[in-house]
Amino acid sequence: MRRIANFLFEAGMLKRTPRTGFQFLGSGAESVAEHIFRTVYIGFVLGNLASDVDKDKLLKMCLFHDLPEARTGDLNYVNKKYVKANEKKAVNDLADTLPFGDEIRELIFEFMQGESPEAKLAYDADQLEMIVALKEYKDLGNTYAEEWLDFALKRLRTDIARELAVAILETDSSLWWFSDKSNWWIRGDKD
Repeated sequence: MRRIANFLFEAGMLKRTPRTGFQFLGSGAESVAEHIFRTVYIGFVLGNLASDVDKDKLLKMCLFHDLPEARTGDLNYVNKKYVKANEKKAVNDLADTLPFGDEIRELIFEFMQGESPEAKLAYDADQLEMIVALKEYKDLGNTYAEEWLDFALKRLRTDIARELAVAILETDSSLWWFSDKSNWWIRGDKD
């Protein structure tokens, strides 16, 4: 049980591990855990839009895809020009300590290989999470977000993800809550 407790503390480290790319964007900040949170939701959506996909496996891949970053940190594209994280070692070192470690290892390694339908969708969920965040920053006036969006869109691997990305880009990120511009916003009532 102590090793499982250590695993839970390690997973909690993701709440304090920053996504480092935002420092180059000039606005925004999120932890790896925050990124994973929305990636899982996007994976759920993609799993329901796709056919012949093991949704449970897809969601688990989304949940664990960045777990190695608790040990390696988040390397952005500039960092990756100069530094190579040994994610496989990080995964193996963790998995070797857990009774369910083989499942985590298999999920992460399948995600890294990127060949199965679930791995492709999990990868796209990861990219779509960044696309959603960039769209939010673009809507708030960050001019660099548009350029970053072009690159993120080119990384998508599935038609379903590309179709969802189009809808994301065509949707104002605040309209989910601010589409009803009635008197309620003045007096707190509908009349």
